[in-house]
Amino acid sequence: MRHSRRSFLASAPFGLPALSAAIQSQSSPSRRPKLKITDIRTAQIRGHGYQLHVRVYTDQGLIGQGEATDSILGGVPIVQSFRRPLIGQDPLNIEAIWERLRTIGIFAGAQSGQYVTALTAVEIALWDLAGKALGVPVYQLLGGKVRDRVRIYCDSANHHPDDPLAKQKLHEIEAMGFTALKIDIDEAADPSRFDRVNWTASNGEIDRMVKEVAFVRETVSKKVDLAVDMHGRYDGATGKRVAIELEPFKLLWLEEPVPAENIDVMRDIRQSTKTPICAGENLFLRHGFRELLEKRAVDIIMPDLQKCGGLLEGRKIADMAHTYYTPFAPHCVVSPLGVMASCHVCAAVPNFLVLEWHWISRLQLWKDFVKEGEIIEKGFVTVPDRPGFGVEMNEEAARKAQVPNTPWFQEGV
Repeated sequence: MRHSRRSFLASAPFGLPALSAAIQSQSSPSRRPKLKITDIRTAQIRGHGYQLHVRVYTDQGLIGQGEATDSILGGVPIVQSFRRPLIGQDPLNIEAIWERLRTIGIFAGAQSGQYVTALTAVEIALWDLAGKALGVPVYQLLGGKVRDRVRIYCDSANHHPDDPLAKQKLHEIEAMGFTALKIDIDEAADPSRFDRVNWTASNGEIDRMVKEVAFVRETVSKKVDLAVDMHGRYDGATGKRVAIELEPFKLLWLEEPVPAENIDVMRDIRQSTKTPICAGENLFLRHGFRELLEKRAVDIIMPDLQKCGGLLEGRKIADMAHTYYTPFAPHCVVSPLGVMASCHVCAAVPNFLVLEWHWISRLQLWKDFVKEGEIIEKGFVTVPDRPGFGVEMNEEAARKAQVPNTPWFQEGV
Protein backbone atom coordinates (compact mmCIF):
# COMPACT_ATOMS: atom_id res chain seq x y z
CA MET A 1 0.00 0.00 0.00
CA ARG A 2 1.35 3.43 -0.90
CA HIS A 3 1.23 6.20 1.70
CA SER A 4 1.29 9.91 1.10
CA ARG A 5 3.43 12.24 3.22
CA ARG A 6 0.26 13.71 4.70
CA SER A 7 -1.11 10.31 5.77
CA PHE A 8 2.26 9.40 7.32
CA LEU A 9 2.39 12.57 9.43
CA ALA A 10 -1.21 12.15 10.51
CA SER A 11 -0.59 8.59 11.67
CA ALA A 12 2.61 9.32 13.59
CA PRO A 13 2.17 9.24 17.41
CA PHE A 14 3.27 12.85 17.71
CA GLY A 15 2.96 13.89 14.06
CA LEU A 16 2.15 17.51 13.23
CA PRO A 17 -1.64 17.00 12.82
CA ALA A 18 -1.73 14.91 16.00
CA LEU A 19 0.12 17.58 17.98
CA SER A 20 -2.08 20.31 16.53
CA ALA A 21 -5.21 18.37 17.42
CA ALA A 22 -3.97 17.83 20.98
CA ILE A 23 -3.26 21.50 21.46
CA GLN A 24 -6.58 22.58 19.93
CA SER A 25 -8.61 20.17 22.06
CA GLN A 26 -6.90 21.34 25.24
CA SER A 27 -6.49 25.05 24.64
CA SER A 28 -9.15 26.24 22.20
CA PRO A 29 -10.93 29.30 23.60
CA SER A 30 -14.24 27.77 22.52
CA ARG A 31 -13.65 24.83 24.85
CA ARG A 32 -12.42 26.61 27.96
CA PRO A 33 -11.29 30.02 29.21
CA LYS A 34 -7.64 30.93 29.10
CA LEU A 35 -5.50 30.06 32.08
CA LYS A 36 -4.53 32.85 34.42
CA ILE A 37 -1.68 32.94 36.94
CA THR A 38 -2.99 33.44 40.47
CA ASP A 39 0.12 33.07 42.65
CA ILE A 40 3.83 32.21 42.78
CA ARG A 41 5.24 30.49 45.86
CA THR A 42 8.64 29.19 46.97
CA ALA A 43 10.34 26.55 49.09
CA GLN A 44 14.01 26.29 49.98
CA ILE A 45 15.86 22.95 50.04
CA ARG A 46 19.40 21.90 50.77
CA GLY A 47 20.39 18.91 48.65
CA HIS A 48 23.68 19.20 46.81
CA GLY A 49 23.96 22.79 47.90
CA TYR A 50 21.05 25.19 48.02
CA GLN A 51 18.04 24.90 45.71
CA LEU A 52 15.01 27.15 45.38
CA HIS A 53 11.78 25.51 44.24
CA VAL A 54 9.08 27.67 42.68
CA ARG A 55 5.42 26.86 42.00
CA VAL A 56 3.20 28.80 39.65
CA TYR A 57 -0.52 28.50 40.46
CA THR A 58 -3.49 29.08 38.13
CA ASP A 59 -7.21 29.76 38.32
CA GLN A 60 -7.97 26.27 36.95
CA GLY A 61 -6.08 24.31 39.59
CA LEU A 62 -3.05 23.51 37.43
CA ILE A 63 0.35 24.01 39.07
CA GLY A 64 3.80 24.10 37.48
CA GLN A 65 7.00 23.52 39.41
CA GLY A 66 10.52 24.78 38.69
CA GLU A 67 13.88 24.62 40.43
CA ALA A 68 17.00 26.81 40.47
CA THR A 69 20.40 26.43 42.14
CA ASP A 70 23.78 27.97 43.00
CA SER A 71 23.36 31.72 42.41
CA ILE A 72 19.75 31.56 43.55
CA LEU A 73 20.82 32.10 47.19
CA GLY A 74 18.91 35.22 48.18
CA GLY A 75 16.55 34.83 45.23
CA VAL A 76 13.28 34.61 47.17
CA PRO A 77 12.70 38.41 47.19
CA ILE A 78 13.40 38.49 43.44
CA VAL A 79 10.79 35.80 42.80
CA GLN A 80 8.39 37.74 45.02
CA SER A 81 9.00 40.83 42.88
CA PHE A 82 7.72 38.89 39.86
CA ARG A 83 4.27 38.37 41.41
CA ARG A 84 2.80 41.72 40.41
CA PRO A 85 3.71 41.54 36.69
CA LEU A 86 2.72 37.85 36.46
CA ILE A 87 -0.57 37.49 38.33
CA GLY A 88 -3.42 37.55 35.84
CA GLN A 89 -1.18 36.64 32.89
CA ASP A 90 -1.65 33.64 30.58
CA PRO A 91 1.11 31.21 31.66
CA LEU A 92 1.28 29.62 28.21
CA ASN A 93 2.90 32.76 26.77
CA ILE A 94 6.27 31.70 28.16
CA GLU A 95 8.51 33.65 25.77
CA ALA A 96 6.54 36.85 26.30
CA ILE A 97 6.64 36.45 30.09
CA TRP A 98 10.38 35.74 30.03
CA GLU A 99 11.11 38.79 27.87
CA ARG A 100 8.93 41.03 30.01
CA LEU A 101 10.67 40.02 33.24
CA ARG A 102 14.07 40.47 31.57
CA THR A 103 13.11 43.92 30.33
CA ILE A 104 11.71 45.24 33.59
CA GLY A 105 14.83 43.96 35.39
CA ILE A 106 17.36 45.57 33.08
CA PHE A 107 18.63 47.83 35.89
CA ALA A 108 18.13 45.17 38.58
CA GLY A 109 20.74 42.69 37.39
CA ALA A 110 18.83 40.92 34.60
CA GLN A 111 22.04 40.14 32.72
CA SER A 112 23.29 37.34 35.01
CA GLY A 113 23.48 36.09 38.58
CA GLN A 114 20.61 35.98 41.05
CA TYR A 115 18.09 37.77 38.84
CA VAL A 116 18.52 35.45 35.87
CA THR A 117 18.57 32.40 38.16
CA ALA A 118 15.28 33.47 39.80
CA LEU A 119 13.82 34.04 36.33
CA THR A 120 15.04 30.56 35.40
CA ALA A 121 13.08 28.92 38.22
CA VAL A 122 9.89 30.66 37.12
CA GLU A 123 10.47 29.83 33.44
CA ILE A 124 10.96 26.14 34.22
CA ALA A 125 7.74 26.08 36.26
CA LEU A 126 5.89 27.64 33.30
CA TRP A 127 7.06 24.83 30.99
CA ASP A 128 5.81 22.19 33.43
CA LEU A 129 2.52 24.05 33.62
CA ALA A 130 2.24 24.39 29.84
CA GLY A 131 2.81 20.67 29.32
CA LYS A 132 0.12 19.83 31.87
CA ALA A 133 -2.31 22.35 30.38
CA LEU A 134 -1.83 21.02 26.83
CA GLY A 135 -1.62 17.38 27.82
CA VAL A 136 1.84 16.79 26.31
CA PRO A 137 5.38 16.24 27.65
CA VAL A 138 7.62 19.29 27.67
CA TYR A 139 10.05 17.81 25.13
CA GLN A 140 7.19 17.89 22.61
CA LEU A 141 6.83 21.64 23.09
CA LEU A 142 10.59 22.04 22.59
CA GLY A 143 10.49 20.42 19.16
CA GLY A 144 10.05 16.73 19.92
CA LYS A 145 12.44 13.96 20.87
CA VAL A 146 15.76 13.29 19.19
CA ARG A 147 16.39 10.45 21.67
CA ASP A 148 14.32 8.45 24.16
CA ARG A 149 17.03 8.14 26.83
CA VAL A 150 19.38 10.72 28.30
CA ARG A 151 22.90 9.61 29.25
CA ILE A 152 23.95 10.55 32.80
CA TYR A 153 27.41 10.82 34.34
CA CYS A 154 28.11 10.47 38.05
CA ASP A 155 30.07 13.20 39.79
CA SER A 156 32.09 11.34 42.40
CA ALA A 157 34.43 12.36 45.22
CA ASN A 158 36.00 8.90 45.34
CA HIS A 159 39.32 9.63 43.66
CA HIS A 160 41.93 9.65 46.41
CA PRO A 161 44.41 6.75 46.15
CA ASP A 162 44.92 6.74 49.93
CA ASP A 163 41.18 6.31 50.64
CA PRO A 164 40.67 2.62 51.49
CA LEU A 165 37.05 2.75 50.28
CA ALA A 166 37.68 4.62 47.03
CA LYS A 167 38.11 1.58 44.78
CA GLN A 168 35.03 -0.10 46.19
CA LYS A 169 32.91 3.02 45.68
CA LEU A 170 34.17 3.53 42.13
CA HIS A 171 33.31 -0.09 41.30
CA GLU A 172 29.84 0.47 42.79
CA ILE A 173 29.32 3.47 40.49
CA GLU A 174 30.33 1.40 37.50
CA ALA A 175 28.04 -1.45 38.63
CA MET A 176 25.14 1.04 38.72
CA GLY A 177 25.53 1.29 34.95
CA PHE A 178 27.11 4.71 34.55
CA THR A 179 29.21 4.99 31.40
CA ALA A 180 30.88 8.22 32.51
CA LEU A 181 32.01 9.80 35.75
CA LYS A 182 33.72 13.00 36.88
CA ILE A 183 36.20 13.84 39.63
CA ASP A 184 37.45 17.15 41.08
CA ILE A 185 41.19 17.73 41.31
CA ASP A 186 41.26 21.24 42.84
CA GLU A 187 42.09 21.07 46.56
CA ALA A 188 42.47 24.18 48.68
CA ALA A 189 44.00 22.11 51.49
CA ASP A 190 46.74 20.57 49.35
CA PRO A 191 49.90 20.83 51.54
CA SER A 192 51.94 21.59 48.39
CA ARG A 193 50.12 24.89 47.85
CA PHE A 194 52.34 27.94 48.28
CA ASP A 195 49.66 30.63 48.59
CA ARG A 196 46.04 30.64 49.81
CA VAL A 197 45.05 33.31 47.28
CA ASN A 198 47.16 32.67 44.20
CA TRP A 199 46.16 29.34 42.65
CA THR A 200 49.32 28.82 40.59
CA ALA A 201 49.91 25.09 41.14
CA SER A 202 53.26 23.83 42.34
CA ASN A 203 54.93 20.72 40.94
CA GLY A 204 53.70 18.86 43.99
CA GLU A 205 50.09 19.84 43.34
CA ILE A 206 50.26 18.84 39.69
CA ASP A 207 51.85 15.51 40.60
CA ARG A 208 49.00 14.90 43.05
CA MET A 209 46.40 15.73 40.36
CA VAL A 210 47.95 13.36 37.84
CA LYS A 211 48.19 10.62 40.47
CA GLU A 212 44.47 10.94 41.28
CA VAL A 213 43.43 10.83 37.64
CA ALA A 214 45.67 7.80 37.02
CA PHE A 215 44.16 6.03 40.05
CA VAL A 216 40.59 6.45 38.80
CA ARG A 217 41.49 5.60 35.22
CA GLU A 218 43.17 2.36 36.37
CA THR A 219 40.29 1.47 38.72
CA VAL A 220 37.31 1.70 36.37
CA SER A 221 36.82 0.06 32.99
CA LYS A 222 38.13 1.71 29.83
CA LYS A 223 34.47 1.74 28.72
CA VAL A 224 33.74 4.38 31.37
CA ASP A 225 34.53 7.92 30.19
CA LEU A 226 36.35 10.12 32.70
CA ALA A 227 35.92 13.89 33.04
CA VAL A 228 38.00 16.08 35.37
CA ASP A 229 36.97 19.39 36.97
CA MET A 230 39.29 22.20 38.14
CA HIS A 231 36.41 24.58 39.05
CA GLY A 232 38.06 27.61 37.40
CA ARG A 233 40.45 28.07 40.30
CA TYR A 234 43.81 28.18 38.52
CA ASP A 235 45.77 30.51 36.26
CA GLY A 236 46.58 30.09 32.59
CA ALA A 237 50.04 28.60 33.09
CA THR A 238 48.68 25.95 35.44
CA GLY A 239 45.77 25.20 33.13
CA LYS A 240 48.13 24.52 30.24
CA ARG A 241 50.44 22.32 32.29
CA VAL A 242 47.61 20.20 33.70
CA ALA A 243 45.86 19.81 30.33
CA ILE A 244 49.09 18.58 28.72
CA GLU A 245 49.98 16.28 31.63
CA LEU A 246 46.54 14.63 31.39
CA GLU A 247 46.65 13.99 27.63
CA PRO A 248 47.64 10.29 28.01
CA PHE A 249 44.39 9.59 29.89
CA LYS A 250 42.15 10.60 26.93
CA LEU A 251 39.68 12.46 29.13
CA LEU A 252 36.10 13.11 28.14
CA TRP A 253 37.00 16.68 29.07
CA LEU A 254 38.98 18.93 31.41
CA GLU A 255 36.52 21.36 32.97
CA GLU A 256 37.27 25.04 33.56
CA PRO A 257 41.03 25.07 34.27
CA VAL A 258 40.53 28.85 34.45
CA PRO A 259 37.35 30.90 34.98
CA ALA A 260 35.28 31.26 31.83
CA GLU A 261 35.23 35.05 32.18
CA ASN A 262 38.46 35.48 30.15
CA ILE A 263 37.72 33.82 26.82
CA ASP A 264 41.15 34.49 25.33
CA VAL A 265 42.95 32.63 28.11
CA MET A 266 40.54 29.69 27.81
CA ARG A 267 41.19 29.59 24.07
CA ASP A 268 44.93 29.72 24.67
CA ILE A 269 44.69 26.63 26.87
CA ARG A 270 42.50 24.79 24.38
CA GLN A 271 44.93 25.49 21.54
CA SER A 272 47.85 24.20 23.62
CA THR A 273 46.52 20.69 24.22
CA LYS A 274 44.80 17.61 22.81
CA THR A 275 42.72 17.34 26.01
CA PRO A 276 39.13 18.53 25.31
CA ILE A 277 38.25 21.68 27.28
CA CYS A 278 34.75 22.23 28.73
CA ALA A 279 33.24 25.36 30.34
CA GLY A 280 30.04 27.29 30.93
CA GLU A 281 28.34 26.36 34.20
CA ASN A 282 28.70 29.94 35.48
CA LEU A 283 27.70 31.72 32.28
CA PHE A 284 24.24 33.19 31.80
CA LEU A 285 21.89 33.49 28.83
CA ARG A 286 22.88 32.77 25.23
CA HIS A 287 24.83 36.05 25.31
CA GLY A 288 27.25 34.54 27.82
CA PHE A 289 28.14 31.75 25.38
CA ARG A 290 28.46 33.79 22.19
CA GLU A 291 32.12 34.76 22.48
CA LEU A 292 33.09 31.39 23.93
CA LEU A 293 31.78 29.75 20.75
CA GLU A 294 32.87 32.42 18.28
CA LYS A 295 36.48 32.26 19.48
CA ARG A 296 36.46 28.44 19.61
CA ALA A 297 37.65 28.59 23.21
CA VAL A 298 36.14 25.25 24.24
CA ASP A 299 35.43 21.83 22.80
CA ILE A 300 32.28 21.28 24.89
CA ILE A 301 29.81 23.72 26.49
CA MET A 302 28.23 23.18 29.89
CA PRO A 303 25.35 25.56 30.67
CA ASP A 304 23.44 24.94 33.90
CA LEU A 305 19.78 24.80 32.85
CA GLN A 306 18.71 25.63 36.41
CA LYS A 307 20.37 29.05 36.30
CA CYS A 308 21.36 30.04 32.74
CA GLY A 309 17.94 31.46 31.85
CA GLY A 310 15.69 28.43 31.60
CA LEU A 311 14.81 25.54 29.34
CA LEU A 312 14.10 27.48 26.16
CA GLU A 313 17.23 29.57 26.71
CA GLY A 314 19.14 26.31 27.19
CA ARG A 315 17.69 25.04 23.93
CA LYS A 316 18.83 28.24 22.20
CA ILE A 317 22.34 27.88 23.67
CA ALA A 318 22.49 24.29 22.44
CA ASP A 319 21.35 25.36 18.98
CA MET A 320 24.02 28.08 18.89
CA ALA A 321 26.63 25.50 19.84
CA HIS A 322 25.33 23.13 17.18
CA THR A 323 26.26 25.63 14.46
CA TYR A 324 29.87 25.28 15.68
CA TYR A 325 29.59 21.47 15.92
CA THR A 326 30.12 21.78 19.68
CA PRO A 327 28.62 19.17 22.05
CA PHE A 328 26.19 20.22 24.79
CA ALA A 329 26.77 18.65 28.24
CA PRO A 330 24.73 20.54 30.88
CA HIS A 331 25.93 21.05 34.43
CA CYS A 332 23.29 19.69 36.82
CA VAL A 333 23.37 19.38 40.62
CA VAL A 334 19.64 19.58 41.43
CA SER A 335 16.87 17.26 42.61
CA PRO A 336 15.05 14.70 40.40
CA LEU A 337 12.60 17.47 39.47
CA GLY A 338 15.33 19.67 38.02
CA VAL A 339 17.18 16.73 36.48
CA MET A 340 14.03 15.64 34.66
CA ALA A 341 13.40 19.20 33.47
CA SER A 342 16.94 19.21 32.05
CA CYS A 343 16.34 15.81 30.47
CA HIS A 344 13.46 17.19 28.41
CA VAL A 345 15.88 19.68 26.83
CA CYS A 346 18.60 17.04 26.40
CA ALA A 347 16.11 14.76 24.65
CA ALA A 348 15.20 17.51 22.18
CA VAL A 349 18.61 18.76 20.98
CA PRO A 350 20.81 16.92 18.43
CA ASN A 351 24.21 17.82 19.94
CA PHE A 352 23.60 16.51 23.48
CA LEU A 353 26.54 14.59 24.97
CA VAL A 354 25.88 13.73 28.64
CA LEU A 355 24.13 15.23 31.71
CA GLU A 356 25.60 15.58 35.22
CA TRP A 357 24.27 13.85 38.36
CA HIS A 358 25.65 14.87 41.75
CA TRP A 359 23.58 13.05 44.41
CA ILE A 360 25.61 9.86 44.87
CA SER A 361 26.08 10.75 48.56
CA ARG A 362 22.32 11.40 49.02
CA LEU A 363 20.87 8.28 47.46
CA GLN A 364 17.90 7.78 49.77
CA LEU A 365 16.73 11.40 49.48
CA TRP A 366 17.25 11.18 45.73
CA LYS A 367 15.12 8.04 45.37
CA ASP A 368 12.34 9.38 47.59
CA PHE A 369 12.25 12.96 46.30
CA VAL A 370 9.61 12.36 43.60
CA LYS A 371 6.55 10.13 43.72
CA GLU A 372 7.80 8.18 40.73
CA GLY A 373 10.87 6.96 42.65
CA GLU A 374 14.24 6.33 41.00
CA ILE A 375 14.45 7.98 37.58
CA ILE A 376 17.97 6.82 36.63
CA GLU A 377 18.25 3.26 35.29
CA LYS A 378 21.68 1.86 34.40
CA GLY A 379 23.11 5.33 33.85
CA PHE A 380 20.25 6.68 31.72
CA VAL A 381 16.99 8.58 32.27
CA THR A 382 14.08 7.55 30.05
CA VAL A 383 12.10 10.73 29.40
CA PRO A 384 8.43 10.09 30.27
CA ASP A 385 5.55 10.78 27.90
CA ARG A 386 3.34 12.10 30.70
CA PRO A 387 2.22 15.75 30.56
CA GLY A 388 4.68 18.35 31.82
CA PHE A 389 7.94 16.97 33.16
CA GLY A 390 6.27 13.71 34.14
CA VAL A 391 7.40 13.71 37.78
CA GLU A 392 5.86 15.18 40.92
CA MET A 393 7.47 16.07 44.24
CA ASN A 394 7.00 13.71 47.18
CA GLU A 395 6.54 16.46 49.75
CA GLU A 396 7.03 14.23 52.78
CA ALA A 397 10.49 13.23 51.55
CA ALA A 398 11.43 16.64 50.15
CA ARG A 399 10.61 18.43 53.40
CA LYS A 400 13.32 16.41 55.14
CA ALA A 401 15.76 18.59 53.20
CA GLN A 402 13.90 21.88 53.82
CA VAL A 403 16.11 24.75 54.91
CA PRO A 404 15.15 25.35 58.58
CA ASN A 405 12.88 28.28 59.37
CA THR A 406 11.94 28.93 55.73
CA PRO A 407 8.40 28.97 54.26
CA TRP A 408 7.10 25.96 52.36
CA PHE A 409 5.02 27.17 49.37
CA GLN A 410 3.10 29.57 51.57
CA GLU A 411 0.70 31.98 49.91
CA GLY A 412 2.41 35.19 48.81
CA VAL A 413 5.92 33.87 49.58
